[in-house]
Amino acid sequence: MRNIRWQLLIAIGGLALVVIMLIGQTPDQITAPAQPVAGGVHSEALIGQIVRLNPILDSSNQPDHDIDRLIYHGLLHFDSRGIPVPDLAKSWAISADATLYTFTLREDAVWHDGEPVAADDIVYTYSKLQDDDYPGPEDIHELWSQVNIIRLDDRRVQFQLPEPFAPFLDYLTVGLLPDHLLRGVSANDLIDHPFNLDPIGTGPFRLDQYILEDNLIVGVSLLAFDEFYGQRPFLERIEFRLFENEQDALKAYHNGEVKGIGHIGESILDEVLSLPSMNVHSARLPRIGLIFLNLQNPEKDFLSEKTIRRALAIAINRQWIIDQVFLGQAVQPIGPIMPGTWAFAEGIKALPFNPNEAAQILESEGWELPAGASPGTPEYQRVKDEEILSIELVHLEDYAHTQIAEWVKRYWEAIAIQVDLIPVSSDSLFEDFLQPRAYQAVLAELDLGSYPDPDPYPIWHDSQTETGQNYSGFSDRNISIWLEQARTTPDRGRRSELYTSFQYRFQDQLPAILMYYPIYNYGIDAQVQGVTVGPLYSPSDRFNTVFDWYLVARRGVSTEIEETPQP
Repeated sequence: MRNIRWQLLIAIGGLALVVIMLIGQTPDQITAPAQPVAGGVHSEALIGQIVRLNPILDSSNQPDHDIDRLIYHGLLHFDSRGIPVPDLAKSWAISADATLYTFTLREDAVWHDGEPVAADDIVYTYSKLQDDDYPGPEDIHELWSQVNIIRLDDRRVQFQLPEPFAPFLDYLTVGLLPDHLLRGVSANDLIDHPFNLDPIGTGPFRLDQYILEDNLIVGVSLLAFDEFYGQRPFLERIEFRLFENEQDALKAYHNGEVKGIGHIGESILDEVLSLPSMNVHSARLPRIGLIFLNLQNPEKDFLSEKTIRRALAIAINRQWIIDQVFLGQAVQPIGPIMPGTWAFAEGIKALPFNPNEAAQILESEGWELPAGASPGTPEYQRVKDEEILSIELVHLEDYAHTQIAEWVKRYWEAIAIQVDLIPVSSDSLFEDFLQPRAYQAVLAELDLGSYPDPDPYPIWHDSQTETGQNYSGFSDRNISIWLEQARTTPDRGRRSELYTSFQYRFQDQLPAILMYYPIYNYGIDAQVQGVTVGPLYSPSDRFNTVFDWYLVARRGVSTEIEETPQP
């Protein structure tokens, strides 16, 4: 009897083993990757205060602009290369002469109060930019005051321009305002209107509530909008907490009050980079540091010679300056148009650092050293026709620009150029030197704007030498023709060709020495997945991919049948 029992157990065990082996030999069990699901609350620290949550009034306040990016959407937005993408507008058409822009709204877009988005909302929003009492940037008002806005029907609006202007699409990203709530309210009346603290938009998040302490607003809570016409974000809620400075924001992160910091400045960068729990995303900002050379200065006529300008440029080790002054948190420019955009000339090469060639150029142009002169001695300075080769370099008196100017001075003095530094305030830099063109060389930083279209016309066209931003007095007919054509044709392919020609010509002529693009750093906790930050035209562009951010994920097991190849 005992033997029979053992045989039975062996048989059962063998059968179980066969079953397990058969199961193991059919589908392969694979742990599926985490799948994001809706849910979770992300919190972020902003530096500053909420003033007006209104997309046509937020240009001067970064916290407002950041929050508005999630509440409001415009007719279109731009991808990472600066190419326009439909948003509230499902389509648009541009006339052959680039003076008529006709937009058609999508049918499924609604406001946060449930009202459908209509052509009247477009007309209302952009007409506010035309109001004489519009309190925003003057250049925006000036542009829109020349545009005729025509309501074609409930879903279509046409913009009529007085002349062709290819970058016009850039000005149609502003978030729309609801006509049904603000009809009759002027731009001036909007400044103190209750709507600014009770906003209704069309974006992926809607206002939930303000976070108060001692009756003061210290934050705001936004909820995902269920009726949003596009991809619904995974995050259920985003909270913004307001702080006076970056140190307080970092302290809040350490205390678990926030999961992100909207801007990581130099004062906290080293500490943040050492935190294993925080990911730091970096992106180039649309600003450029450069040295304007006054090509029309009668006392320094050698600046009008492109060979001398090349010598000045290649004598400077720009990467070393970036590493020393910005701790690597800047990018060396290759040309006058930002890399990574549709208009950038991919084949263009960065200028080398070559002080030996720079010295040889100066020698060949007749700027010679006295016999026996050596570096570090008073006689180590170049002379031509009894004129000493010298330059005055004007710069802002802040820490970064002072450090950059001192490094430039060292590099130029290393090739025997006498350099005098002139530190000034920001007001004086513009009013006393740049605007009247009363300088020899100026270290400045240009804001290229929050628009992806490069449009270098205002800075480098020869019509801008006296009253525009062409502070170098640079006049090149080829470049001016290319820039004129590029801003009047809507054909992006043709515009790209024209801008490529411009960049190569700029590299040859060197009307200014391009020094650096500053970097924007954004910190977000490693718990928040799906975060990517591409090229930015504004710090608020970090939210371009907010639809992909998630905190909650589902993991599971999936089966996958492996197919055997047939002979």
